[in-house]
Amino acid sequence: MAPTRIEIDHRAAKTGAERHPEKAHRPDNPIQRKPAWIRVKAPTHPVYLETRALMREKKLVTVCEEAACPNIGECWSQRHATMMIMGETCTRACSFCNVATGIPKPLDADEPRRVAEAVATLGLRHVVITSVDRDDLADGGAAHFAETIRAIRAAAPGTTIEVLTPDFLRKDGALEVVVAARPDVFNHNLETVPALYPTIRPGARYYHSLRLLDRVKQLDPSIFTKSGIMVGLGEKRIEVLQVMDDLRSAEVDFLTIGQYLQPSVKHAAVDRFVTPDEFEDYAKAARGKGFLLVSATPLTRSSYHADRDFAALSAARNAQLAAQG
Repeated sequence: MAPTRIEIDHRAAKTGAERHPEKAHRPDNPIQRKPAWIRVKAPTHPVYLETRALMREKKLVTVCEEAACPNIGECWSQRHATMMIMGETCTRACSFCNVATGIPKPLDADEPRRVAEAVATLGLRHVVITSVDRDDLADGGAAHFAETIRAIRAAAPGTTIEVLTPDFLRKDGALEVVVAARPDVFNHNLETVPALYPTIRPGARYYHSLRLLDRVKQLDPSIFTKSGIMVGLGEKRIEVLQVMDDLRSAEVDFLTIGQYLQPSVKHAAVDRFVTPDEFEDYAKAARGKGFLLVSATPLTRSSYHADRDFAALSAARNAQLAAQG
């Protein structure tokens, strides 16, 4: 049976100090032992190894590797991988993120073609394309996103496309370029509650990210919008509920909530491990606020089960339209 999802990311073998030189001066935050409900098995499935080999062969980067995703064993064993375009080096230095920080290389003009070729070869029904932040580019990489979308449409017209974009902060007109390429899902993560932005996401602005999602709906209401946050960083429940309200005010369709996991001793510390019952409580609250779809579990990540979720989103919208009509 054909695989159903891929996400692309480009990884290099670097030590923690090499990947995050900006964090070297920070005091160590000991990594806590994970509770039983978020432990995962080491990836050993033969299909996992095949997927990894394919990513290397096509010289594609995956966020699965760069962000040290705990679900990589499950997803890659089903030939699901999230493609990360525009290189493996980010111009931001978020305290939660494992992606390397530094000066990026020039864009690879052939990358959209290779991504599209991989999607077509694997026969994917749904693909997720994300990227590093590229503050060094005049358009933040918007044209490269659009070119990748167009290349996939040409090579695999039956594949639905989800983009997980940076915030395009101070990049006037960039968002419009991506939306004009008409992805099926536009995802941009708020990541955390506004009170934690100065320490967790210092290079970003909460209300700018919120306006970005709102603007997508203004430009093209047919595009599904999606956003996610991490919990366990010290946020309060009432703050999480306010983020939900903010996202619904921007007409965001799909919310994801997952447990923050500390990548290294130099990253932000885990404040606590949120229990499965608390995640279910968040999911119920979000559904009550009107999101078309909610995924809230300890291991939820932005692209986790993206193919299945797209089908559920489409079904939910159709049901909503039928009820209104």
